[in-house]
Amino acid sequence: MNILEKLKKRWDKIDYPFLIHHNNKLYFNDIIEDKVIDLSDVKSGDVVAIIGDLEPQSILTLIHLINKNAIIVPLTSDTSSQHQYFFRSALVDFVIEGKNLKRIKHNFKHELINNLRKLDQGGLVLFSTGTTGQPKAILHNLNLFLKRFETPRPTLKTINFLLFDHIGGLNTLFHTLFNRGTVVTPKSRDVQSILQTCSEQEIEVLPTTPTFLRMMLLSGLIPKNIPKSLKIITYGTERMDQPTLDALCELLPNMDFRQTYGMSELGIVRVKSKSRNSLFMKIGGEGVETRVIDNVLEIRSQTRMLGYLNAKNPFDNNGWYNTKDIVETQDEYFKVTGRTNDVINVGGLKFMASEVEHIALQFNSIELAKAEGKANPITGQHVELVVQPVPNLNFNKENFKSYLKKNLPKHMFPKRIRIALVAIGHRFKKA
Repeated sequence: MNILEKLKKRWDKIDYPFLIHHNNKLYFNDIIEDKVIDLSDVKSGDVVAIIGDLEPQSILTLIHLINKNAIIVPLTSDTSSQHQYFFRSALVDFVIEGKNLKRIKHNFKHELINNLRKLDQGGLVLFSTGTTGQPKAILHNLNLFLKRFETPRPTLKTINFLLFDHIGGLNTLFHTLFNRGTVVTPKSRDVQSILQTCSEQEIEVLPTTPTFLRMMLLSGLIPKNIPKSLKIITYGTERMDQPTLDALCELLPNMDFRQTYGMSELGIVRVKSKSRNSLFMKIGGEGVETRVIDNVLEIRSQTRMLGYLNAKNPFDNNGWYNTKDIVETQDEYFKVTGRTNDVINVGGLKFMASEVEHIALQFNSIELAKAEGKANPITGQHVELVVQPVPNLNFNKENFKSYLKKNLPKHMFPKRIRIALVAIGHRFKKA
């Protein structure tokens, strides 16, 4: 695939920047004509890990590796403690960090990688977040993955909040590249920095996560610090709670809020929110089918992964993928209410962890909440709850417990309530 020539033609005579990186405006030709690191040792079908971000050197290296039909593993420095595991799981042959290339010698082989090599086609390996076990190495045919970007689509000036190792971050990058848009990389991903960058660079689209939006809501910085240029906020990667969305819609009445949905295993699927303040969404697009079995959403997609490199094939014989997302349906729309592994069973009474979190988050001094089911010798399970109070607000634990007792059935009341920081991964979703 000669992606380099395709992109050069698309960007010919364009007089605005493709990338604004730390306030530096970079035109596509500025990036593509820069000196790429020596990739002469990398052959078609080699597995190459790039440790980087959405910055000029990583983007340049990425494009040249796609041209070579390499199998690319995008990583960030945030996950450095897991890199050795990632290298082993993806059977990495080379590691690139900055302008340094290092070979990793190994004798391991994998049928899926061998099949890609026989086809002389590139690959993409993404890792799951690993919240319920070790991260899974997800292998895509890169030629097929990029095919969806061939159809021209409108693009708006976007801040790349989602990261280089995330399917959402790569989707923003490729969408902008193929559709001659402008993408802005933030210096930092805290609420104040993101809003400041949105204002300074007149950002039109902010793709982010429900956890970040709740932090933004409680920061006291909105609506005052939301620039007039910002038209669309998209959110995904984890479940949004309705009170947070309602509060955001009230504070930002002219903002178009759009839910996204996708899994690295399935590629990018098209989503349409029922309305800006609704959690119901339509999932589909070309080559995507949906069905609901026992309230769990299943999807069949033509752009799905080839398979896991370090786990069993999750598709059934007909190609359906169990998302493990429990959904409510409303005509052709779905609303995710929780995950199958979030079901808590206390003495035979089943409920979702998200139901406890939903109530906890409505207490006026709670910023984040995480409920879990824990083993109990008498009732089978009980609820434990971690809450993170809003900084600089007086939080009274006894008042909070009284509030929960009034608003939760007895079997859902937490046996243990812990005041602590709720763990947030580098992708700004609850760990």
